[in-house]
Amino acid sequence: MQSVNPLGEFIRARRAATSPKQVGLPEEGPRRTTGLRRHEVAMLAGVSEGYYARLEQGREKHPSDQVLNALIRVFGLDAEAAEHLHKLARQGLRKRGGACAPADDRAAVHLVRLIDSWSTPAVILGPRFDILAANDAAKALLCVMGTETNLLRFVFLDPAARRFYRDWDEIARTCVAGLRAVASLHAEDRALHGLVGQLSTRSEEFTRLWAEYDVRAKTHQTQRLLHPRAGELTLTYQTFTVNGSSGHQLGTYQAEPGSPSEAALSRLIPATGHPDRVDEGAGDPAGEETPQPDGGRGAAER
Repeated sequence: MQSVNPLGEFIRARRAATSPKQVGLPEEGPRRTTGLRRHEVAMLAGVSEGYYARLEQGREKHPSDQVLNALIRVFGLDAEAAEHLHKLARQGLRKRGGACAPADDRAAVHLVRLIDSWSTPAVILGPRFDILAANDAAKALLCVMGTETNLLRFVFLDPAARRFYRDWDEIARTCVAGLRAVASLHAEDRALHGLVGQLSTRSEEFTRLWAEYDVRAKTHQTQRLLHPRAGELTLTYQTFTVNGSSGHQLGTYQAEPGSPSEAALSRLIPATGHPDRVDEGAGDPAGEETPQPDGGRGAAER
């Protein structure tokens, strides 16, 4: 699933997602394909149709900022998607100076110590959405994942995820958009593209969302969960970029102070400081422990 033309793939997807009405063009009856035609984009952006065709085909890899800004205007890209477009255009120049460093699948020791001291559920994520480390509260919250350590594989390949996430469709969409935000910028990461290939062959939903090429970093989201021990929870999931690490993020789950979710969340961690570990769907622990996402290794090392 590794793309040899990420810039062309991105603008082709944005062209398909932009209707004539959105850009003020008259409707001309049914179209064989959705979105704008190439000549329409070229006209609106002020470039020749041949030049725009070369952009989509990957034969023109270094458009000027003026051209990029014109495409941003035509497609109505938000700030995040616009930044992504500029990064794709600069990618070829960056490759001349050498390949990007591969993603590090080890969480920094000092960050692991930090989240271990928190009662708030917290995880350290790699760029492929691998859980590189999780504190006790997060292990209790995410016990339904079992031995799985990759959030994308859990969301799309494990039926338990559809019960755990009450708004599964939105969770799935934002996960794919978050992966899109990093995948095309790390063409050398074979494990990342292997993950995309695995999900594409096993999940029709992932394939459909991946083709939309929505780009959106997963930074803040309200998540409604159905936990096998705590019941219904409404939590705010927030991520923070870890400076100095190769694409790592710190993710936290917080409940509104004084809410039923806060009380339920606090009961997941008993006084011993170790989370109850239960099988998804069970009403009470059966005495056997379900392996949890751990901080020792990323999914790519398994």
